[in-house]
Amino acid sequence: MAVENYLVESPDWLALNEHHQEMAQCHLSDLFRQNPNRGTDLSLEVGDWYLDYSKNLITRRTLALLVKLAEALGLAGRIEQMFAGQRINITENRSVLHVALRASEDQEILVDGLNVVPAVHQVLSQMRAFSRRVRSGDWFGITGKPIRRVVNIGIGGSDLGPAMAYEALKSFSDRRLTVNFVSNIDSTHLAEVLRVADPEETLFVVCSKTFTTQETLTNARSARAWLVDALGSVGAVKHHFVAVSTNAEEVTKFGIDTANMFGFWDWVGGRYSYESAVGLALMVAIGPERFDELLEGSRLMDVHFRTAPLERNMPVLMGLIGLWYNNFFNAESIAVLPYSQALGRFPAYLQQLDMESNGKSVDLKGRAIDDYQTGPIVWGEPGTNGQHAFYQLIHQGTTMIPCDFIGFAQATDPLGEHHDLLMSNFFAQPEAMAFGKSEVEVRADGVKEAQVEHRIMHGYHTTNSLLARKLTPSSLGQLVALYEHKVFVQGAIWNINSFDQWGVELGKVLAKRIVPELTSEELPDLGHDSSTNALISRYRKLKA
Repeated sequence: MAVENYLVESPDWLALNEHHQEMAQCHLSDLFRQNPNRGTDLSLEVGDWYLDYSKNLITRRTLALLVKLAEALGLAGRIEQMFAGQRINITENRSVLHVALRASEDQEILVDGLNVVPAVHQVLSQMRAFSRRVRSGDWFGITGKPIRRVVNIGIGGSDLGPAMAYEALKSFSDRRLTVNFVSNIDSTHLAEVLRVADPEETLFVVCSKTFTTQETLTNARSARAWLVDALGSVGAVKHHFVAVSTNAEEVTKFGIDTANMFGFWDWVGGRYSYESAVGLALMVAIGPERFDELLEGSRLMDVHFRTAPLERNMPVLMGLIGLWYNNFFNAESIAVLPYSQALGRFPAYLQQLDMESNGKSVDLKGRAIDDYQTGPIVWGEPGTNGQHAFYQLIHQGTTMIPCDFIGFAQATDPLGEHHDLLMSNFFAQPEAMAFGKSEVEVRADGVKEAQVEHRIMHGYHTTNSLLARKLTPSSLGQLVALYEHKVFVQGAIWNINSFDQWGVELGKVLAKRIVPELTSEELPDLGHDSSTNALISRYRKLKA
C-alpha cells in the first residue's frame, strides 16, 4: 500500500537520505576490495542483455532500501495498472499501452471493456501487406516504376523512434531501397532529400496522428508540390503518398487514398509509437519478419518487467539506481554511451523518451515539486567518438555524471581488428572512471612534479555496463523496452505523470501566433515582451 505522506518525508526516503551520508564517503575501489565477487554478484541477465551494475556506489543495503521505497510507493501495483489498460495518464484521461503494440495475438488487454489486441494485429497485417508490395516492386508510382526511395515525414515520436531503429538495423535492410527521415521544418532537411530523389520512384509516408502537425504538414505539402510539379499530375499523390494518421478527412483533403491510411490509437504516446504504424517505413526497410522479431524482443522485456521480483527486475534496478544518483547525489544528467555506430541515434531517442516523459514539476495531485529533482538531462554519443570529445569532463571534472555503456560481443559489420579495439575501450573506460589513477600510481610513472596533480584521476565515477551478443531486431526491442520501463519506474516513484507533455504545446501555440507577424506586408502591432518584439523587428529587416 502506498504511503500517504509526502515523498521526501516518508520513512523510506529518510532512511535513504541517512544511508547516502555513509555511501558518499565510500570509494568504488573499497567496495570491490571488500567483496572480490562484486563484479558478478551485482549483475543480471535478461534475454540477450547482461547488466553489470557493480560499478555503482551501492551495496546490498542500498538496493534493499531502494526496493523498500518502491514497495512502499506501490510500484508493483502501478506496473500492473499500466499493463491492465487503466487510465494512468490522468491529465488526458488515457490508458498507456505501448505494451499492447507488441502483445501476442492471444493476449487480452482491455480498454473500457474492449480488447485492443485484435485491432493492433489488424494494423500490423495491413502494414505487412503494404511492406511486401513495396519491397517486391509490386507498388508502382504513377509512371509504372517501382519504388526505390521511401521518405518518412514526421517529427518527435513520429521521427526519432523509427529513424533510430532504422539506423540501428540498417544491416538488416533491403539495400535496393533508400529510406530517409525528414522532420525539421528547416527547408534544408527536405531539400537535401529531394535533391537526390527521383519523383517517379519515391514514396512518402506522412506520420501525423491528427494530420495537422505544423512541421510535418508543411514538409508534406512541399513534398507534394515537388512531386506534382515533376510528374505533372495531382493524381500522382495517391500513388506516391501514404498516411499514418487517424484523421481520414484531412488525409483525403491532402489527396491520399484512405485505403492507404494506417491508424493508431490515443493510448500510444508519440515517443512510444515506433512499433505501431509509425514504424511503417522501418518495416518496409527491414521486412515484416524482422519487424516481428523487434516486437518479440520488446515483449520479452515486458514480461520480465511485469513478472520479475523488484530486486531482480532489470528496468526496476536501473530506474532505482538512477533515482539514487538523481535525488541523493544531485546528479543532474546521465550519459548514454553506445559502443556501436549503428546506435548513433539512440541517445537522441532516449532524450525524448526520458526528458519529455519525466520533465515535470508537479506531482499527480497537482502539487509543486520543489524539494526533489525529477527527470535527468540525457545526452551521449557513440564510443569511441565521445572519448575524444567530452569524456575528459567525466574523468576529471567537478560534476557527477552516471554513465550507461552499451556494447556488443559481435560486430554489426566485421572488419579486421576494429571491433576488438572498439570493445577494449568499452571495458577500459568504465574501469578508469571507477578506479581512476592515484597520486602514488602517477608518481610511479615518473611524471614531472609539476604535472602530478594534473594527472591524478580520483575515480568515483559510476557506470552501468550493458552487453549483448549482437545488435539484432530482437536485442534492440529488448533494449528500448528496458529504457521505456526504466522511465516508468522513476516517474512512478516521483509520483508524476510520465505520459503527457503540456510544455511542448505552449511553444506550438505561441509559434502559430507569431507566423503572421513575420509574413505580413506591414509590421503589425507586436504584443510580446520587449526582447521578442525587437527580435521580430530585426528579423523582418534582415529578411527584406
